[in-house]
This record gives sequence, C-alpha cells and structure tokens, in this order.
Amino acid sequence: MRLLKIVMAGLVCVAGARGQTGVEQRRYETVFYPSGKLKIEAYVYKPEGAGPFPVVIYNHGSRVEGDREEMPFVYVGAMLEASGYVVVVPERRGYGKSDGQTFGQAVGEDRGPRFVRRVQEETDDALAAVAFVKTLSYADSTRMGVMGWSFGGITSVFAASRSAAFRVVIDQAGATLTWDRSPEMQKALREAAGRVRVPLLGMVAENDRTTESVKAVVREAEAHGTTAKLIVYPAFTPRRDAGGTAWGHMIFGVEGWRIWEGDVKEFLGKYL
Repeated sequence: MRLLKIVMAGLVCVAGARGQTGVEQRRYETVFYPSGKLKIEAYVYKPEGAGPFPVVIYNHGSRVEGDREEMPFVYVGAMLEASGYVVVVPERRGYGKSDGQTFGQAVGEDRGPRFVRRVQEETDDALAAVAFVKTLSYADSTRMGVMGWSFGGITSVFAASRSAAFRVVIDQAGATLTWDRSPEMQKALREAAGRVRVPLLGMVAENDRTTESVKAVVREAEAHGTTAKLIVYPAFTPRRDAGGTAWGHMIFGVEGWRIWEGDVKEFLGKYL
C-alpha cells in the first residue's frame, strides 16, 4: 500500500483538544501511514536540524466518548522534541481520522478475549509506525523507543514483546483502570512482559486505581532477565475534574508531566 502523507506546512499547532491546553505551542506534521488495510493518522515532531535523531513512538490511552477527537499530545511531543527526539504519535485504529471501528464499537463492555484482541490489533498500528519511521531521512530507526499511557502503556509493552525494533519501553499506568476487571488482560500483559528483552520503565502514581498492573509488568520482566525499573509516584491530585477516573491516573496528563519528565528523559538518555 502506497504511503499516504499530508504535510501541514508551516502550521503552528495549538493544543486545543481536551487535555492538551497549557503547553507551549509546537510545530508538528500530520501524516497518514498504512497498517494492513487501514490508514492510520499520526503526528510527527521533529527537532531542528538534519539528524538523524533517535525516535520515540508514543501511544495514547482510551478516550471515553471522544475517540474521534484529534489529540496530538503536544506536551509529550514538545518535551521530547526539545531533547532531540523525533516523536511519532499514532492515532491508532478508530481514533482521530484513522480508519477502523472505534474501541466501543469493536469491544463494547467486554474486558475478556475481545478486549485483549483489540489492544493487540491496535499494537499492529503502533508497529506499523516502525516502517513509516524508516521512510524519514532525519530519523535513526536503529535507536527507537516506545512508550505510552494507560491503554497506550499496554500497547507499548505488547509492541516491545513482539518486535526487536525497540531499544527501550516505558509503561505509564498501563492497564491500571481495567486490571481488576480483566483476568484475560492480566494474563496477556504478564506474558508480554516476560517476552520483553529491552530495558523497561514502569511508572504509576500510588493513588491510581491500582498499582499492581505496572508492578506485575516490572516483576515479570525482571524474572525473565530484563533490566526493569519501577517508579511509584506520591498521590497526585489534578486541578481539573478527572471525569470519574482515578486521580492518580491523571499524573500522566498535561497537568502532571513535569513530575515525570526528568525520569523519562533520564531513562531514554541512558538506553536510547
């Protein structure tokens, strides 16, 4: 399938979507790349200069009743771009302008096999971004990391377990909101963590819905000989309404990024 690419030349993209405000305006490029038969939208942040620069693929979480909003995660892109990383933020299938059913259409309230299968399919979209990165002259595809928040944390661990393309993986609160409701995801995530062979950083706030999902990933990785680090942050209280979500989960949103910025940069700098 021919690579489809739309360049938003000279556009200063303002973080106006939900959860994106209060961040320095940054330039990014909106692109589309293939994942199987689907067309996936993504946002690309590029440091100044010719490169080649190391790459981070960032995976977003779920969006209750907001799947089709475009969310470029400017606070993540700006933070890592400023440190010399190319950042690719895919809108996995069913999100933004990407093809495919939304998560709710595909899974509904299921947190069993359909849930696990869907997240694995979204992982296909994150892995398809690797081929896209290889088309970028300024990107060093031999130095690539993957990270994500919530469902994106699950996706990142799955991706690192299925591909040798990554040198590092960061799991930010992966599966904390669904862990106690999905034995199938518990099993799948533990198995995936056991297959990860690159350094892994697990991050979670102590007042998330649970800390066990991230702790289990770190334990399983370590048990199989992988270098893994766990950071449990003190309780976090967002200023804005969390919409019923555990307050600690929102530490990885726009209000909390300065708390964990240094830890992410240190880990990436050490291994990537």
